[in-house]
Amino acid sequence: MLVQWSFSITGSIARYHSHHHTSIVTEPITSVIHPFAEHIVYFILFAIPILSTVLTRTSSIISITIYATYIDLMNNMGHCNFEVVPKWLFTIFPPLKYLMYTPSFHSLHHTQFRTNYSLFMPFYDYIYGTMDKSTDTLYETSLKKPDDVPDIVHLTHMTTPQSLYQLRLGFSGLASNPLTSTWYLWLIWPLTLWSMILTWIYGQTFIVERNTFKKLKAQSWAVPRYRIHYLLQWQRAAINKLIEEAILEAEEKGIKGDNFNKNGEIHLEKHPKLKVKVVDGSSLAVAVVLNNIPTGTTRVLFRGRLTKVAYSIVSALCHKGIQVVTVRQAGYEKLKKTMTKEDGANLSLSVKGCNEKVWLVGDDLSEIEQSMASKGTIMIPYSQFPPKKTRKDCFYLNTPSMVAPTSFGNLHCCENWLPRRVISAWRVAGIVHALEGWNVNECGDQLFDVDKIWKASLEHGFRPSPDRPLLG
Repeated sequence: MLVQWSFSITGSIARYHSHHHTSIVTEPITSVIHPFAEHIVYFILFAIPILSTVLTRTSSIISITIYATYIDLMNNMGHCNFEVVPKWLFTIFPPLKYLMYTPSFHSLHHTQFRTNYSLFMPFYDYIYGTMDKSTDTLYETSLKKPDDVPDIVHLTHMTTPQSLYQLRLGFSGLASNPLTSTWYLWLIWPLTLWSMILTWIYGQTFIVERNTFKKLKAQSWAVPRYRIHYLLQWQRAAINKLIEEAILEAEEKGIKGDNFNKNGEIHLEKHPKLKVKVVDGSSLAVAVVLNNIPTGTTRVLFRGRLTKVAYSIVSALCHKGIQVVTVRQAGYEKLKKTMTKEDGANLSLSVKGCNEKVWLVGDDLSEIEQSMASKGTIMIPYSQFPPKKTRKDCFYLNTPSMVAPTSFGNLHCCENWLPRRVISAWRVAGIVHALEGWNVNECGDQLFDVDKIWKASLEHGFRPSPDRPLLG
């Protein structure tokens, strides 16, 4: 408290401290932006309690950890610039208002400068009469801020337990790069496990990102489940319930559209009067894959599960006169049934066929299958998850995705395994639907016009992923 006052009141020191006050609209990082001398002073002051317990032989690892965590937490919270302290906390224990400051309390120090000097404990401002008169009013007003209702929601889920650290609340160094498993993340498995338990207990979707683009406000909501849960039959009912609750919440808030990673037809059948539009984005995923195939390609090899996207891609290629070779008898027969006689003539079955230079692959592509590919083969995924890469002499493209325009705001974290500012085609599709005002659903067996959504995406500034190699 005394050092805060000295920096703020005395002339020369106040000017030195003004570097910290250049942040009128504070952020958590503002809490540690100080001139060098101030860092030294703060370090000495905050070290006094630790040194005192060490010298009196009353210290412990737990007490030091709690103390350091409390200092960092309160310092970052005080500069976060939005109110997070609930009113009921002060109602239960009224004296707490003298012992703990709030973000709105400290924000007045950064805007009025001559009030609310106290760091962590407002008690001293009450004693010396430096409490800003608008403190209580600002606190009440901050809590009553209306909900930020987006125009569109992208509903997704976490992939692996370690994907937690790709979120904005995770590690920025990790979140700004594609998802990978690093050795030091294994050292914090207890924290990872605890986070999994918390998300399981929490039991409802939560906001992981807010974006702005043109006239739209967009949010990404995460279902508190991981990829493995979607593969478990006994988890499907619980997951569907979470998705249904998210749709109904979007409907209640008046959100225009929901963008899903999974088909949402069952929810539309259950709630036929929904105004919110459900878009799974399959049409744009198909368009991206078709445009990723190098110009001049005459034959492609198809290996993977038959999905809505896979059927559409194979059908479109055959219709264009490109030969599609598949190696699985069951898949060949299913694909053949969906095509006209003319298109079906371009679909062939070859158990030993691996000489094609372009492969359309799903996430189930095995290491053995990849070993059969010739050198320089271009692997084009059509699935939401990428196959495990085992060949260094082949080209692996990203899963269907597009580069976001520079005006797409607040896009700081990488979307799973995709590069910086590259977002999945399924997510882009929902944004384009909202921008164009298309009042239609795209889910279940429904597929939107592939050419139309591709052209609209390009017109809005989205660009193909730059990792496409040329066919040699």
